[in-house]
Amino acid sequence: MNNNSALVIAGITYKSRLILGTGKYKTLELMKEALIAADPGMVTVAVRRVNLNDQSSQSFWKFLPEGLPILPNTAGCYTAEEAIRTARLAREALQTNLVKIEVIGDPKTLFPDVVATLEATRVLVKEGFTVLPYTSDDPIIARQLEEAGAATIMPLAAPIGSGQGILNPLPVQFILDQAKVPVIVDAGVGTASDAAVAMELGVAGVLMNTAVAEAKDPIAMARAMKLAVEAGRLSYLAGRMVKKIYASASSPTQGMSIPAKI
Repeated sequence: MNNNSALVIAGITYKSRLILGTGKYKTLELMKEALIAADPGMVTVAVRRVNLNDQSSQSFWKFLPEGLPILPNTAGCYTAEEAIRTARLAREALQTNLVKIEVIGDPKTLFPDVVATLEATRVLVKEGFTVLPYTSDDPIIARQLEEAGAATIMPLAAPIGSGQGILNPLPVQFILDQAKVPVIVDAGVGTASDAAVAMELGVAGVLMNTAVAEAKDPIAMARAMKLAVEAGRLSYLAGRMVKKIYASASSPTQGMSIPAKI
């Protein structure tokens, strides 16, 4: 992949613009195979749902491909205080300043509590964390998160785990137009075409979990997502043709010699 395809967050370059989660797989073996097939730039780990201290041969950690950067997340937190405490625990246990801040505001929709997310971001940035906040697609809160020092903006495309794709690309475009940090679509991707559509908007990357973990063939879907992210990025860089109302012949007659009438 060329330099135009490199994902850079807080000065660190990652090999892929795909970020993959580790939840919902039927087995840890299947998770590992999917991660190998997807070859993502980093992998998210829900700190509150794994044993940080388990180093046994069958622990979760033994099934992560070697050298794959880990992005701890605060999934399951419903207050800023919970998220801050979880982030601190992750940094101590995993020796990384990276953290995906996720503060849920509603247990049914799993929409983020953007006020609490902003509060947690401000605190953790001051403590030296590289904060990647999961947020709504509201460009106002996106700007406030960036002003608070967030290293990326990660708006949802659709509700977490819904697989509906990008329901409303316009707010994402608004965020892209104003952001000076990478914008990564987080949540809602269901299939490879959804990932490609997201990348064609110009986002820096796509984060997903359920779309791969709950596919009929997670390994094949992981590979498909890898290719879709790459294709979507290349398509964005290539620049699409202008949309037109009327047809335009692929083989125009202008300049062609017209046979004489017999």
